[in-house]
Amino acid sequence: MTPAILVIGNVNVDFILGPVTPWPRPGTETIFPQSELRIGGAAGNSALTLQALGARFRILCNMGDDIFGRWLIDSFKPDSRRWPIAPTPTTASACLAHPNGERTFLTSHGHLAVTSAKDVLRLLPKRAMKGDIALLCGGFLSPLLVLDYDQLMETLRARGFEIALDTGWPSGGWTPARRRHVRRWIGKCDHILLNEIESDGLSGKRNVSAAGQWLLQHTKAGAAVVIKRGPLGALAWQDGKRVDIPAPRVKVVDTTGAGDVFNAGYLFGRLQGQGLKQSVSAGVRIASRVIATSPRHYGPRRHGAGMPRG
Repeated sequence: MTPAILVIGNVNVDFILGPVTPWPRPGTETIFPQSELRIGGAAGNSALTLQALGARFRILCNMGDDIFGRWLIDSFKPDSRRWPIAPTPTTASACLAHPNGERTFLTSHGHLAVTSAKDVLRLLPKRAMKGDIALLCGGFLSPLLVLDYDQLMETLRARGFEIALDTGWPSGGWTPARRRHVRRWIGKCDHILLNEIESDGLSGKRNVSAAGQWLLQHTKAGAAVVIKRGPLGALAWQDGKRVDIPAPRVKVVDTTGAGDVFNAGYLFGRLQGQGLKQSVSAGVRIASRVIATSPRHYGPRRHGAGMPRG
């Protein structure tokens, strides 16, 4: 049986609206030319991509007790039937698109506010297969889960999983305490997957090369550091090697979740035994394809998605 990816993080609802300019005044009504209701969240975006690629995967999360929660559960059956149900509404994000391609997110607390390590551990297989990877993403949106990230990572390592980490941007920015926590986390991970702004904020460096070197100083031997650079592609380092993969020129339609899509493409390459350059290229390629489509298209769906219970 081929190895699999466990996606640990936030699955929620995204409501995309826009483009909007100027910012609406209070008390007024604005008509948007486009809208789309879809599965979102870092874990949701990565899982949809893995599903399209035909990867074996499982999502470890909880869910809210409402119509949105039931919709999300139906979208990822059969494994989603085991997700713990929190007595709260499902987390939802309203994403306002701007003409320059930027996004403004307005996100409710919802079920992510009560997601805990206990929710994840009750779904975690007792032992990994060789090559299995656990992707932790969107953690700062689940404050209770982040408090136990150290314990969760130790458990993942003890059970034989490789660990991939995408921190996302912490609400409130990179405080000294958050930097200390993340420095400790990245020393336990096999794949560090940050975007350029996150890597600069975490490292305190002013350019991507310096941020990459700072990250390498805090990782364990053999770990891969990947910095996603949007239209510039991605830079990555591992075992003394550096790769710089440019992004193809595309007509950008929707960049929401592009980094999550990259993560899935990169990790799927790793799952197949590809090296650093091939895997980063795969991540750049599929992310570039996705941001040029609306409604979102992840590519041809293949057989083999999902994984049996552990």
